[in-house]
Amino acid sequence: MSAIGSGSFGTVFKVKHRLDDKIYAVKRVQFGDISEETKQIVLKEANSLSKLDSDFVVKYEDSYLESNYLYIQMEFYSQSLRTVLKDKAIVFERQPEDQMNVFEYFISCEIFKELLECVEYLHESDPPVIHRNLKPENILIDLNFTSNRCVKLCDFGLATDHNTHRQIVSPFVHSVCGTFGYIAPEVLMGKEYDHKSDIYSLSIIGEELFGIDLQDWKLIEAKKLLFKKCIQSIYGTLLDMMSTPFWRQRPECREVLAKHNEWSIDKTVV
Repeated sequence: MSAIGSGSFGTVFKVKHRLDDKIYAVKRVQFGDISEETKQIVLKEANSLSKLDSDFVVKYEDSYLESNYLYIQMEFYSQSLRTVLKDKAIVFERQPEDQMNVFEYFISCEIFKELLECVEYLHESDPPVIHRNLKPENILIDLNFTSNRCVKLCDFGLATDHNTHRQIVSPFVHSVCGTFGYIAPEVLMGKEYDHKSDIYSLSIIGEELFGIDLQDWKLIEAKKLLFKKCIQSIYGTLLDMMSTPFWRQRPECREVLAKHNEWSIDKTVV
């Protein structure tokens, strides 16, 4: 058993099952060191994972209590989007200041498309689920394409249901949480928010994935890009997804996906 990282409130280990010889990821949380409120959050994560039985999220296997520890067993993936972001320029032999070639841009589009589909699944569940901690480390990459897709979401320790009716009839406000740099401004300021806070996080991830500086439109205009119209489209799309302070105007994942042919490039071009 070896530690491979940390998630919300616990450490994640890579383990080998003694009976089936399969490799799993197991999140371990020490109950003796956390408050009752945090215990409920951790138990909620296990409960949420057990209900989200889909190819869009990491597969829940089991959870159990042992010696004052809670263990949450999940399918194992060795790579996260953080690894991809770190390595893809090296793989495509691109210097940081250089533009992506057509192959790297196509792969970036496919990853972003699958990521949007994953979050769309959460937001259109009944009731809708807000992940609240979307970041490259919580986006896993299935290199074997076991379900004909490569992107899955993990770490639902901060996820919460969003009952739209309850939001309307009461002053219910979700708590402030997430990872700095990916948190929507309305969340950071402790204001009322909904699933559109995840859309903001996706825009920051998209900025990293496509190597775009959303603060510099003139740079996009000045560059002699191989697929300029696509870059301009994804730039505008990410800006809409980041929309602040009018966060309710951010597009839904399905609306961004509907324009996939505008910001992506056709497979036949690659």
